[in-house]
Amino acid sequence: MHPLRIVSLLPSATELIASLGAEDFLVGVSHECDYPASIQSRPQLTSSILASGLSPAEIDTAVAEAKLEERPLYLVDGPRLAALKPDLILTQGLCSVCAVTPDTIQKSLSLLPLGEACSAPIISLEAQNFAGVCEDLTTVGDAIGKSKEATTLRQQLEGRWGRIPQPEIAPRAFLLEWPEPPWTAGHWVPEQILAAGGLPVLGEAGAASRPVTLAEIADADPDLIVSIACGYNMDQNREVATKLLENPDTRHIRALRNGKFFAADANGYFSRPAPRLVDGAEILGALFREEMESPLLTGRLVPVVPDQNS
Repeated sequence: MHPLRIVSLLPSATELIASLGAEDFLVGVSHECDYPASIQSRPQLTSSILASGLSPAEIDTAVAEAKLEERPLYLVDGPRLAALKPDLILTQGLCSVCAVTPDTIQKSLSLLPLGEACSAPIISLEAQNFAGVCEDLTTVGDAIGKSKEATTLRQQLEGRWGRIPQPEIAPRAFLLEWPEPPWTAGHWVPEQILAAGGLPVLGEAGAASRPVTLAEIADADPDLIVSIACGYNMDQNREVATKLLENPDTRHIRALRNGKFFAADANGYFSRPAPRLVDGAEILGALFREEMESPLLTGRLVPVVPDQNS
């Protein structure tokens, strides 16, 4: 029996595979798969229809137009995917903005000549909360012959999740999933806040992310705000968050006036339903306990301050 050949078109699935010690099984990935760094040499089988260098507002407009015209945001290289002869394809069906959906894969493969067809099963991961991430871990482990490893890792993650030291006073935290227009983070992010000992503002565990106004944020009056723009690392989040401070309407938001505005590595710890969500909850825990010199925050979260050159 030949070694299992897996194509992952979802960054969180790639992370799950690697966390189970099955990185060598990966024969193809998406253009967004960047963790662990060692998988970046794998063939990339997807691309985005969005032009590079767009601002958050321009991205929002382009995504809205694509949805209105029923165009997928991602393209799949069907011939290249089929040529890899995968035994299994992993993707998601939760969010067409975040990654390739099963429908896009099927349409790409349906255009191939009969002799080049790919009949590999597609597993669609659908986690909407932390429990769902743990279930996805079990699903992937069972599918690739790593059930024992998945069980062990799941127990470790659930244990860490429940042992995060709590702050003396629970801060009211708002996590900003997109800056322009503003979106509040949903799904597992409110659970991360709760696990870290905070109280989520304008976000509900398991519910979808949604747009909000700056006035709504001001009225909700969070104690602190963390920019976790989906798809952005810490430096990119700091850049867009700094620009947000230039908006005169943000002066009504107490957390921003008081310097309680932070930027985090969303790709690594908040946007993707993968094991590092536990790291994200631990990062929030250190922030809520005001342990700003903690190694948990180094390179993962920074204060956002006004641009002195503006």
